[in-house]
Amino acid sequence: MAVVTAPARRTVAARAAWAALALFLLAFTVLEVVNHGAPALVTAIVFAIVPDLTMFIGAREGGNGRLSPKAVPFYNFMHRPWIPLVILVGYSFGPIDFVPLFVAGLAWLLHVAADRAFGYGLRNRDGSRDV
Repeated sequence: MAVVTAPARRTVAARAAWAALALFLLAFTVLEVVNHGAPALVTAIVFAIVPDLTMFIGAREGGNGRLSPKAVPFYNFMHRPWIPLVILVGYSFGPIDFVPLFVAGLAWLLHVAADRAFGYGLRNRDGSRDV
């Protein structure tokens, strides 16, 4: 019988929580796309992909699963949950009534949550992942 350490349990619990959030955000994004049509669909697709486009910055300098050190600040910026959360809260309580902005926040946060659920976190300065 294998012994599971406390940090390993916390990691599993954190990944499960991120996965639950990702499923909720996926359902919410699909609902918004169904309700608002093509502009919401295009925005959802773009903002589900955009955070990973930062990996192409200095792509030739990376290798062995590492990002280029040039790309790390941009990658980490795009993979923090606070920015899409600010968009969602600002949209919800602000005077702006532009649904694609809300969908952008949902899709971006969905991307971050899915990455964390699958174990992809922020990168170290040298471009490596924390294990």
